[in-house]
Amino acid sequence: MSKTPAQRARKHGDRAAAPSARPGQPVNPTTSRTPEQAQGNARLIIIAALVASVFMFWYYHLLTLSQMTQLSGGLAMPDSLVGGFSPDYAHRLQGALDDAARGQLSYVHKTAGTLFPLICGFTFLLVFGTWLKGKVLRRVSFAVVVVFAIVRLWGNIAVDGAVAPGADAGAAVLASVLVVAGWVLLFVMLLGAGAAVLAARRGRTTARRTSGG
Repeated sequence: MSKTPAQRARKHGDRAAAPSARPGQPVNPTTSRTPEQAQGNARLIIIAALVASVFMFWYYHLLTLSQMTQLSGGLAMPDSLVGGFSPDYAHRLQGALDDAARGQLSYVHKTAGTLFPLICGFTFLLVFGTWLKGKVLRRVSFAVVVVFAIVRLWGNIAVDGAVAPGADAGAAVLASVLVVAGWVLLFVMLLGAGAAVLAARRGRTTARRTSGG
């Protein structure tokens, strides 16, 4: 028969009477993270993702695509045109870019042009998932992020097709629509993320005032 806690205490001292940790329960409960610590860790991840997104935006749009103008006689790459471009502009690019320049543009689309929407989309998923509380708002925001990534990746392929030799006006129109849609979705995500962060801060401020009062 097993001894009672009192009997174990008389024989082995007070430590024997202390209950052992239950299966699945941490031996040292002070190692468990508090909600504040978990939220702080999430913010650190979001900050790192934001830095990566800003860097990729700078590297892709402001550095690499800007340097591509040296191969096109000063004509901006379609991806940089927020307002889109006309079939005539695409035709001018077809004549200005040689095969090597078009190959370099395609390579840029496959590397930085692919990483930017994926990293940016991941960042906004973290932001919306952390600061948006309503399920409907979260789902809508996540859907916008997914559509943004798809549009940007599809736009890369469409732009390569629009500047290819012999591409028709329809290819240019499709690429222009996708480029404009990608910029619009990016601005929408920026505004939505800013609104989500502000709303969360106001909610915390109101809760503190209520609890303090």
